[in-house]
Amino acid sequence: MTVAFTLRLSEATLQALDRLAEKTERSRSWLAVKAIEDYIALNAWQIAKIESGIAAADRGEFADDDDVARVVEKYSAQG
Repeated sequence: MTVAFTLRLSEATLQALDRLAEKTERSRSWLAVKAIEDYIALNAWQIAKIESGIAAADRGEFADDDDVARVVEKYSAQG
């Protein structure tokens, strides 16, 4: 089931959306839905990774001094 949703865009954004819709032969609505879905998926993934990292830290799962030294050495050697 889909539900109607209204939003306000600047004139410039709407014009850019219309140009993209024309060039991709997609509707304005299809592009807006796809953009929102992609934004939600990306941010949900990022938040899940952050929460996972926080949970690991809360459990005391940290890199030890040797691990940190290896990473620092690896990236220091590239500079």
